[in-house]
Amino acid sequence: MKPTSRTIQTARLNTAVLERPAKGEARRRLLLVHGNVSDGEFFRDLMEGLPDDIHAVAPDLRGYGDSEARPIDATRGLKDWSDDLLALLDALEWKEAHLLGWSMGGGVVMNVALDAPARVQSLTLVAPVSPYGFGGTHGADGTPNTLDFAGSGGGTVNAAFVPLIASGDRSDTAGSPRDVMRKFYFNAAQFQPDPQKEEAWVTSMLKTRTGDGFYPGDMTPSENWPNVAPGTAGVANAFSSKYMNLSAFADLTPPPPVLWVRGDADAIVGDTSLFDLAQLGALGAVPGWPGADVCPPQPMLMQMRTMLERGKANGGQWRELVLPGVGHSPFIEAPDEFRAALLEHLKG
Repeated sequence: MKPTSRTIQTARLNTAVLERPAKGEARRRLLLVHGNVSDGEFFRDLMEGLPDDIHAVAPDLRGYGDSEARPIDATRGLKDWSDDLLALLDALEWKEAHLLGWSMGGGVVMNVALDAPARVQSLTLVAPVSPYGFGGTHGADGTPNTLDFAGSGGGTVNAAFVPLIASGDRSDTAGSPRDVMRKFYFNAAQFQPDPQKEEAWVTSMLKTRTGDGFYPGDMTPSENWPNVAPGTAGVANAFSSKYMNLSAFADLTPPPPVLWVRGDADAIVGDTSLFDLAQLGALGAVPGWPGADVCPPQPMLMQMRTMLERGKANGGQWRELVLPGVGHSPFIEAPDEFRAALLEHLKG
């Protein structure tokens, strides 16, 4: 059965979803949550390849796709999105579900598990953001580099990229949405997208709402390098280290079982992320970097692994699957391997 689109009115907002109903009685329910500058369209192929007994729904988060445009209160961290998803589960009449989150969406589904653990049967974290947000921290426990969390938030996003999204740029020039997707969403050395699918994904990226309450959000000047600190609204501030801290996930008793899937060629989420200004400073790409003693790159993988190990001490189970030669989108770049691991995980 092919996925189809519809809009569901929830208690919080009208949510656009891509849906693949089960054939017959649904024995498993799966909610797929996309990442930044994307929407549910990226999951279409994965949904088509699922067994008939799985009812799969991929919503467009607020600020993305065709869902109702509602601004993001970054001071709540990821809770605007996690509250939206809980309202969607209510509207679907799903008492519980398996949750899959990609990139930023990985943080969102962890937040859902924190707020309503009884409703989460399992988590699949696909190239997930660190539990301590994106940028501005060091060490396994997410210690901030500075008191104002400089190096994270809306001011860290490439300012030239945002107007290209807003203007609907479909070119393949350097720095365009299409170029960024080809180079960073995937490992271009080993994966070339089908042209028709690429067009659909570019369309998805260009539906991203821009502005202070949306992407990337506002910023605050800082005396600390790189001279920008988080603002209070919008996407990049919501997953800044100032407002996002999901480390309490490890304190659930127990945390839901976790499958963590990532590619070893991921340039976005990693211990040497090319989207972390501290890493770019270390490479000489951002001037004035004060050095690793003051502003080290964020060890995103170590932070996630450490948190999951803490959860194991509380009865949690987790598995890390690293796919060789794969970038930021394992379910697209290595669909067979990814689907096999996912289905094994959903068996419980």
